[in-house]
Amino acid sequence: MWIDALIALIKVVFFISCVLTLTSLLTWQERKQSAVMQDRLGANRASILGIRAFGLPHILSDALKMFFKEDYVPPGGDKLLHTIAPFISLFCALMCFAAIPFGNTIEIAGRTIELQILPLNVSLLFIFAMMSLAVFGTFLAGYSSNNKYAFLGGLRASSQMISYEIAMGATLVGVLMIFGTLDLAQVVRGQGELLWGWLPMWGILFQPVGFLLFVTAGMAETKRVPFDLPEGESEIVGYFTEYSSMKFGAFFMTDFVETILIATLIATLFFGGWQVPYLQSDGFHFPWGTTVALSAILVTLIQVAALAIKVVFFCWFLLVIRWTLPRFRYDQLMHLGWKIMLPIAVLNIFVTALILVLIE
Repeated sequence: MWIDALIALIKVVFFISCVLTLTSLLTWQERKQSAVMQDRLGANRASILGIRAFGLPHILSDALKMFFKEDYVPPGGDKLLHTIAPFISLFCALMCFAAIPFGNTIEIAGRTIELQILPLNVSLLFIFAMMSLAVFGTFLAGYSSNNKYAFLGGLRASSQMISYEIAMGATLVGVLMIFGTLDLAQVVRGQGELLWGWLPMWGILFQPVGFLLFVTAGMAETKRVPFDLPEGESEIVGYFTEYSSMKFGAFFMTDFVETILIATLIATLFFGGWQVPYLQSDGFHFPWGTTVALSAILVTLIQVAALAIKVVFFCWFLLVIRWTLPRFRYDQLMHLGWKIMLPIAVLNIFVTALILVLIE
């Protein structure tokens, strides 16, 4: 039992360390990427020992600033709820990664190890459950602040997250119908098969409409532009108006962790996850007959790196959208979710079911 616990601990430390490191880098990437898109220098002034390093020391500067700022609780606010709210959001966002496979299996000392922190046959359902619980953090933040603007921001966040979770769930039903499982590891393995002997069976090939809907709903779940109505500075300021220090930092981190989560789910469900075209457990097997033998450990490293590259790409893509589109009005946000996306998602389910019946 202690060996299993040690293996699980190593997987947790490895995966969470990667997520938190990428979270820190995204705070810099957002500054730098927006600057490039707006034809300005961006983050480049902060330095350590005279070394600017393209503004990367800004990451450390942000952390130090948040650690040493005053931890303020507004008069009349609920101190307990005000304290735990940001950590509920951050905890639920990080817990989602427990069910995401970041590689195939690997054998060490005769023991087969799943490269997934929490192997579940309903891992996708677990992720949606954790995402649903995260809404409590945003609502409690607004409720406990004793501030009408923060309270309105919490209500907006709650209604937005609930509305788009329904659309997001409906968009994935087509994927589940095709692969026949809620287990993300099996979904990824299913995408490793070849259609007509040469075309990887990635989810985007069978569910292009579902992919577009999922990306849109995922962006709404992260509460970032163009769906940042719960924290729109020009309107209601946001549900974390009364937050400072590391409690604000936890909300700040949650936004980027959720961005990484959506990017990871896009890569896992629609772009093969850790799969690399024509790469099998013993090396590459190309359709024209060429084979390239590789060791098992090298194959595993390539697969983990493939998922990392896909996640970084989609993080970049989500940031491009974030700095390109203007903010919706709140009525437009609800209209898009309930009257456009949800009906299209339901129609996509029926079309997928019809095609599957006709094929069989």
